[in-house]
Amino acid sequence: MLTLLILIPILGVFCLLPIHSAPISFSPSYASSPSALSSVASVEARQESFGKIEEESNKKMKKIALTTSLINLFVSLFIWFEFDSSTTQFQFVSEFNQLNFCHLNFGIDGVSLFFVLLTTFVTPIALLSNYINLNKNLKLFLISLLLLESLQICAFVSLDLLLFYIFFESVLPLLFIVILIFGHGKDKVRSAQLLFLYTLAGSLPMLLCILGLFSYIGSTDFQLISLYGIKLDSQIWLWLGFFLAFAVKTPLFPFIIWLPKAHSDSPLAGSILLAATILKLATYGYFRVLINYFPDATYFLSPLIMTIGAISLIYASLTTVIQQDTKKLIAYSSVAHMSIVVFGLFSNNIQGIEGALLLAIGHGFVSPALFSCVGGVLVDRADTRVIYYLRGLALCMPVFTILFFVFTLANTGIPLTINFLGEQLSLIGIWQLNPVIAALGATGIVLSACYSLFLYNRVSYGSYSPHILPLKDLNRREYQLLISLLIPTVLFGIIPNVILNPLHVTSSALLYS
Repeated sequence: MLTLLILIPILGVFCLLPIHSAPISFSPSYASSPSALSSVASVEARQESFGKIEEESNKKMKKIALTTSLINLFVSLFIWFEFDSSTTQFQFVSEFNQLNFCHLNFGIDGVSLFFVLLTTFVTPIALLSNYINLNKNLKLFLISLLLLESLQICAFVSLDLLLFYIFFESVLPLLFIVILIFGHGKDKVRSAQLLFLYTLAGSLPMLLCILGLFSYIGSTDFQLISLYGIKLDSQIWLWLGFFLAFAVKTPLFPFIIWLPKAHSDSPLAGSILLAATILKLATYGYFRVLINYFPDATYFLSPLIMTIGAISLIYASLTTVIQQDTKKLIAYSSVAHMSIVVFGLFSNNIQGIEGALLLAIGHGFVSPALFSCVGGVLVDRADTRVIYYLRGLALCMPVFTILFFVFTLANTGIPLTINFLGEQLSLIGIWQLNPVIAALGATGIVLSACYSLFLYNRVSYGSYSPHILPLKDLNRREYQLLISLLIPTVLFGIIPNVILNPLHVTSSALLYS
């Protein structure tokens, strides 16, 4: 079943490859003779037919990509339905070792299950976010998103450390292409380079640590590594190498600068995937590798983690308050929320770990919704992301204002949302380890309310901005996109046990077995 989940996006890519767009035609030079005018008319007729052919092929490619992603979502929901949450063993295990140089081993447990579900849920939303306004190089864009989905699923279900590293890094070239070719802004080349170089350089120590583990144990299989006892000194060095890679991907201070630039210059679909799932690769790595295989080093270095997390939270929150670019503001808020996730993961108790995973999943719903509001709806209509030029939108966009308000409150962590439960459990967990750090983490809630309500109040109310014309409210596609993100945000905030029950078994086994 996992093999099918991985192969469906690749099959969608093969379906897209044979489709050809209309050839490019050039405008003719006009002349006054009748023969020249007739040739001009024939060329214009040909251009019109080429345009219709290209439009039809674009519609066909979009339908294929969206249908593929929806089929994959249904397959992942079937896996969730068949998943046995009472066991700690990996399920739906599939192995491919027919080739000497290739040994693929995949399986799923209570943690990787929900990250896979998040990936398959967000990919159709990312495709719909640029469904109308992106038609140039469309085939490359759709292929990149489908391959990103497949590679992320492989990273979350890999049962081999070397495979995890390969898929962890394989998303970089595709993200680089998405930002470089389909991004906007004068600085998109530098943003793509920062994304690629920061994360690639940060992951090199992880590769060295994997090679060190292989030379010591003779295997990189997850279950075999867990059977070996590693000395504390060796654990510390290995822990630091892995932590550096995950800290860059989270990102934590001082490796923050690449994320806001990547978000600001990325297309909307890239920002949605980056916030919802790409950053969760680091969260999954903390849980699967650091806490699981190096528990002594994790406990020994917990003061370092808490210090870096506190600095990241306060720095990102204060930086967010002064932002004037809406996408950069949401990007810095993501850094602050991921710092609380780090607090919960390294709290060394079940409440903190489950709260961190719950907050990571909730962030995967709320952050894409906010990017869709400020980087999709407003940019498509007002053609600006600068807060100074946006004001009084409640006068002409009432439905957008209501949904934007709900997601703004969810971003601050109000009750009846999954973000509230995640933040509270994370802070309760870290309180048991260090009350001072918990108090510093609680300041993030106050600062989050400051910058979130400032953004909403400035954009929605007051006299209408003289810099923009009256804007249309949400269309059907945008409304469905935001509602599809709102439903799980509230639903899992009311009945969180749907997620917590499988997480409880896996996290309990991690801490106590």
